[in-house]
Amino acid sequence: MVVLAASITSKSGKALVSRQFVDMSRIRIEGLLAAFPKLVGSGKQHTYVETENVRYVYQPIESLYLLLVTNKQSNILEDLDTLRLLSKIPEFSASLDEEGVCKYAFELIFAFDEVISLGHKENVTVAQVKQYCEMESHEERLHKLVLQSKINETKDIERGKMDKGGFSSLQSMGSMGSIGRMDSGFGISSGNTFGSGSGFGLSSDVDSFSSKSKGRPSSAVSAPSKGMGMQLGKSQRANQFLESLKAEGEVIVEDVRPSANPSRASAPPPTDPITLTTEEKLNVTLKRDGGVSNFDVQGTLSLQILNQDDGLIQVQVESGGNPEIKFKTHPNINKELFSNENILGSKDPNRPFPAGQSGDGLGLLKWRLQSKDESDVPLTINCWPSVSGNETYVSIEYEASSMFDLQNVVISVPLPALREAPNVKQIDGEWRYDSRNSILEWSILIIDDSNRSGSMEFVVPPADSSAFFPISVRFSATSTFSGMKVASILPLKGGAAPKFSQRTQLVTESYQVV
Repeated sequence: MVVLAASITSKSGKALVSRQFVDMSRIRIEGLLAAFPKLVGSGKQHTYVETENVRYVYQPIESLYLLLVTNKQSNILEDLDTLRLLSKIPEFSASLDEEGVCKYAFELIFAFDEVISLGHKENVTVAQVKQYCEMESHEERLHKLVLQSKINETKDIERGKMDKGGFSSLQSMGSMGSIGRMDSGFGISSGNTFGSGSGFGLSSDVDSFSSKSKGRPSSAVSAPSKGMGMQLGKSQRANQFLESLKAEGEVIVEDVRPSANPSRASAPPPTDPITLTTEEKLNVTLKRDGGVSNFDVQGTLSLQILNQDDGLIQVQVESGGNPEIKFKTHPNINKELFSNENILGSKDPNRPFPAGQSGDGLGLLKWRLQSKDESDVPLTINCWPSVSGNETYVSIEYEASSMFDLQNVVISVPLPALREAPNVKQIDGEWRYDSRNSILEWSILIIDDSNRSGSMEFVVPPADSSAFFPISVRFSATSTFSGMKVASILPLKGGAAPKFSQRTQLVTESYQVV
């Protein structure tokens, strides 16, 4: 069958909503629709009428007509089946009168498009049409619920700070312009330890190569990430929502994807007197045919102190001794002491490090590594699309370096627009299909010596090889390129060294195969 057009018209002949499905002129379509009221006689029981060139198949709906215009060669039984399916579509409209139909004209046209494509009926049900038109899912609702939970937690934290009286003093000092100035040093401390131009400031963006995390567009979250799952555990409302989804038959799967910044998503607040965090952010662009376009590692060593009494310290560090890594200390750190003895201490040994730093803490040291050597890349991806008949076979394999054990690995492969999920023939790990963004996500919980290489194969309709790029990769690791670690804490006021903990992680900021 070939449907030329579909329309909802009034009995006076006015076309309220119309959609053409073949290449015909607008004047021709309008002429066919205008001729329909003259051909329909009163009291007739049949639901079609033919002219010399076309057939009108129609059904009365209260004071309106639902009308299909087809060619005369079209199968009348298929026409009636299509008409029967379309007759259930107007339930999207609040009322079946001219005002209601015109108000929901776009929704009705979209529904027509889901039922009929290029003049031919699609194999869909009413429930599928409603789902495609509404584009609502529990993933979106879950994402909004998680986002609201984070906002509420942030408000609770800020309210707690105000109750302690710390927030008001910080705000008043910020109004005097002393916060964030590079000439005011590392941060804000109490008593006689803070002085303009000689203390430690909050700002750590003091070197030319520092970069801020680039946000990623949100993707569907039918399988919440591990970091997000921990956030869900803190929200009773989120748990209730998940339980209701399970009761409705939804399958809730724990995902292994890291968040955009796993350290902020999952790291608990410090409990030890002193916490030192080593973090390296990885920006890599690989060529699909081999080679490295960009390889950039930016690292930081940050300090958090709970009590001001522990601020008079120096930090003894050790690094891997890679000569290609360029280190840069904060302006108020004694550079000569660091160069000669690998000790991070204030230029003025009588001035303590500030306590109570929020967020990532106080940046003491930064470094950078750039390379064009493919052996430095921790994970390489090879993608091999090949067209065979009416299908495209795509083989993807990964190879991981023995330098790191990678955690929460997610390889995101863009696909051409599909109505159904791709046919995954073989995979080492797990997969999910993000239908909203048309992305196939390949997840591996951990890559270590037992699985340094792996592969996946899937089949999709014919597509150009460029449709599967760029491939994006996310992962984390507990080792770094610099090998930076804290050896000890040296107290300057004598006595035993305060207890300290250190966190080390490597995260991807941007990692692509183009």
